[in-house]
Amino acid sequence: MGLIHFVLGLTVGSAYVEFIRENFTQLIARLAEHILITAQTVLIAVPIAVSLGILITYNDQAATAVLWLAGIAMTIPSLAAFGLLVPFLGIGSAPVIFTLVLYSQLPVIRNTYVGLTGVEEATKNAGRGLGMTRRQRLQRLQIPMALPIILAGVRNAVVIVVGVTAVGAYIGAGGLGEFIFEGIRQGDTVMIVVATVVVSVLALVVDYGIATVEQLLRLRNGEQIEQRVSTQVIRRAVQ
Repeated sequence: MGLIHFVLGLTVGSAYVEFIRENFTQLIARLAEHILITAQTVLIAVPIAVSLGILITYNDQAATAVLWLAGIAMTIPSLAAFGLLVPFLGIGSAPVIFTLVLYSQLPVIRNTYVGLTGVEEATKNAGRGLGMTRRQRLQRLQIPMALPIILAGVRNAVVIVVGVTAVGAYIGAGGLGEFIFEGIRQGDTVMIVVATVVVSVLALVVDYGIATVEQLLRLRNGEQIEQRVSTQVIRRAVQ
């Protein structure tokens, strides 16, 4: 029985390796498309969300309304959002990016708001004592102190974007989802598994990279934290 399982394992493993070998060029092309859609989304979403997060620190009622709307946006099923946007934006990456920008708002707005309002009052008072205006305190004190928290929100948003981008292949956006949907149509488990694993690895790599930058910012702010290996390597390299 153990021998049978071993042989089956070798057979399945070789099927995955064979698929990757035969489709390597296409996998790389789809991975590049996936990364491009993710990057475009982040470049649009983060400035909008951070700006909104800053603005709502001036008004608690606005903060409640904006955070509620951003939360509602995340509850819309991605396929439903794509369907609503296709008549206006057509098929392809445009409706996918639009939807992903909406999905990205809540974690970044919330963390920006929490990070800025969480800065200690003593720090703000010190800025006032130095004659800083509210805008100067925001730029020179609050934002630098809140950056690690803001980046944690960006990290969550990017991981969401990497995952949902795969669904965008359903309306011709490209990316690794092309393999997943094609595998479903053909009943090809190997194709589905390989594409899913690549998406997962991409999400993990991005998450780890942003988490490392987040740790570096926390250390810059004087926080005592357990450092990742990557954080230690970077710190030694720049010292």
